[in-house]
Amino acid sequence: MRALIREAVPGVVEELKWRGTPVWSAGGILCTGETYAGKVKLTFAKGAALPDPARLFNAGLDGNVRRAIDVGEGETPDAEAFKALVRAAAAANAKTGKTKR
Repeated sequence: MRALIREAVPGVVEELKWRGTPVWSAGGILCTGETYAGKVKLTFAKGAALPDPARLFNAGLDGNVRRAIDVGEGETPDAEAFKALVRAAAAANAKTGKTKR
């Protein structure tokens, strides 16, 4: 998933925050990655506002802002759809005009 995020947004910043949670940023937070037994959860900070025609979001659907993708062990989400989602998150951050990572 890291490689797909980097492919989608060249120059994306990855930092470890909040007890070692990876956080990817470009003009603001794109998504975070949390690991659990048998799955990885990728939570998009502004997921509720992002187009998701491939219906990748399968967790955190009840929130007003965030949406998440649970990727089970051995599963591979549609790479092109995932990269489009990451690019949409970066574009949403660019619209806010923030200059932070």
